[in-house]
Amino acid sequence: MGVQSPAPRRRLEPDARRAEILAAARGQFGSRGYGTVSLADIAADAGVARALVSHYFGTKRQLYLEVIRQMMVVPASVSEALPPTTAEERLSICVDRWLDVVERNREMWLSAIGLETVGNDPEIDRIMLEADEIATDRILEAALMADVVEGRRKLRAMIRAHSGMLKAASREWLVRGTLSRGDLHVMLTRTVLHLVHTVFSALRDD
Repeated sequence: MGVQSPAPRRRLEPDARRAEILAAARGQFGSRGYGTVSLADIAADAGVARALVSHYFGTKRQLYLEVIRQMMVVPASVSEALPPTTAEERLSICVDRWLDVVERNREMWLSAIGLETVGNDPEIDRIMLEADEIATDRILEAALMADVVEGRRKLRAMIRAHSGMLKAASREWLVRGTLSRGDLHVMLTRTVLHLVHTVFSALRDD
């Protein structure tokens, strides 16, 4: 595929410009795959010079890793400004916000979670490990269990394990169509609640 005609350029602050480049890269990598996308394609989609993409992100590989990291790491916005209400309501809000992110970036999300099954890439493995720890922090914060000390290692291990089910369930929604978004919302919210309120109390004394 040839290089696309560049979009009209606009003056933006560096952070906004960087965000636009990342958005273009998510779209390109998600729809076409890493091998067929060039920095020139991404630059054209973002409406910037190719040199500017390199200035912000370096090589295509570095940009790709940043896209994977951005896609896999649960953003702070998912769990920020939660109301002082029940754990169930707070988790429900977080899950809904997270589903919005995945739905907006469907192809890139599926591409990113598929990388875990490939393995043998230490940089991507580090991103996935970091993402699991950050997601665990976000979930425990929403569930009002961020300050738990006794049994903390097991609690975090359970939440990290839950992330594997979450990824598999997202494929049922986005690829197979066997679960709706509403189904996924109920499933993810209630399984986390069950883990932290029932399973955790059964495990922490052994």
